[in-house]
Amino acid sequence: MEIKNKTQNIEIEKLVLNCGGVEDKLERSTKLLEIVTKRKIHIIKSSKRIPDFGISPGKKSGCKVTIRNKEEIISLLKRFFAALDNNLSKKQVAENHASFGIREYIEVPGLEYNRDIGMVGFEFDISFKRKGKRVKNRKIKKGKYPKRQNVTREEIIDFLKKNFKVNLN
Repeated sequence: MEIKNKTQNIEIEKLVLNCGGVEDKLERSTKLLEIVTKRKIHIIKSSKRIPDFGISPGKKSGCKVTIRNKEEIISLLKRFFAALDNNLSKKQVAENHASFGIREYIEVPGLEYNRDIGMVGFEFDISFKRKGKRVKNRKIKKGKYPKRQNVTREEIIDFLKKNFKVNLN
């Protein structure tokens, strides 16, 4: 259903893939994200101390990559949703974004088992927006972004059902 007012149409802003881990698992996670996206990976350093996971402030504890190319996002999402059998929970959808995870990367079509990586999973977050969001984020002459411009859960669910044929329960 196309809305007459073009500023009310929903679009995908970005797709963020991330993986957690320390030392050896971090290296494997970085390799996995490079294989999946064929892009440069950003390493995340911890700001908190979590002794159970062996994490201290300043220690490398994760990696992520952000994709903003629309065609690339759509092709990756089709593969990821196929790995999840096009079934998702409504709890995974929130205002302006949806977050999902894949336990093992070999579930994704087109990815084969790699001995160097082992069994690793990753999470991905899809951010949605409407036209005009740049007004809120730009550096010079920032403007206000009204609440009615936020993308609601129901609109995201309809978008996923229509464009990716995803079943939400």
